[in-house]
Amino acid sequence: MKNKLLRKWARIWTRFSGTTGLLGTFAAYMASLTTRPYYDRIKLSRIRKHGFISPKAEVSHGRFTPGEHVYIDDRVLIFEDLSLDPNDGGEVKFGNKVHIHRDTIIQTGLGGNLIIDDDTHFQPRCQINAYKANIRIGRHVEIAPNCALYSYNHSVETGKDIGSQPITSKGGITIGDDVWLGVGVIVLDGVTIGNGSIIGAGSVVTTDIPENVIAAGIPAKIIKNRI
Repeated sequence: MKNKLLRKWARIWTRFSGTTGLLGTFAAYMASLTTRPYYDRIKLSRIRKHGFISPKAEVSHGRFTPGEHVYIDDRVLIFEDLSLDPNDGGEVKFGNKVHIHRDTIIQTGLGGNLIIDDDTHFQPRCQINAYKANIRIGRHVEIAPNCALYSYNHSVETGKDIGSQPITSKGGITIGDDVWLGVGVIVLDGVTIGNGSIIGAGSVVTTDIPENVIAAGIPAKIIKNRI
């Protein structure tokens, strides 16, 4: 009986957590009171199509479009950087059942967009910076903790402070479907990772990786084929 009441409590408050402003934040807080944190709260995102955004998350983005049943965990930050171009801070678009776990930071700016397809999951403490060019991530992608994706770089001309260097891009990042990035993988600008490929923990991806291979190292190189 007690468990049924707790589930009913969560369902009622999750219904209102999809609203904007203080009511939505308060409702999300009330729903989370009866649910253990981290993976256990994913179930809240399944109750209603609008999913679940933790009351401890910060969404400071005017062009954020979540899909259905999206889960955004504690201390996730989704940030639109208008300091470099106030007219185009980029867009963040999630497909259905995207999970973003705690302490992950997502930033867009200078017209760079982040597009994540259905059923893709980011584990804790990832950093995704889409500036100048897009980051596109396919469906059923698993991204382990502490991964970082950057769709830009700074110029390194002599005679200029590093902080004054212009931002450049080689065309952004594309990650195909059913890809797995191991713990601490860094993916740099201009890279495409093909469908079904796996990148080993601690690798730095600087060049394209074809489909259905396992790659690892600094820089990442193909170790073996999956098929």
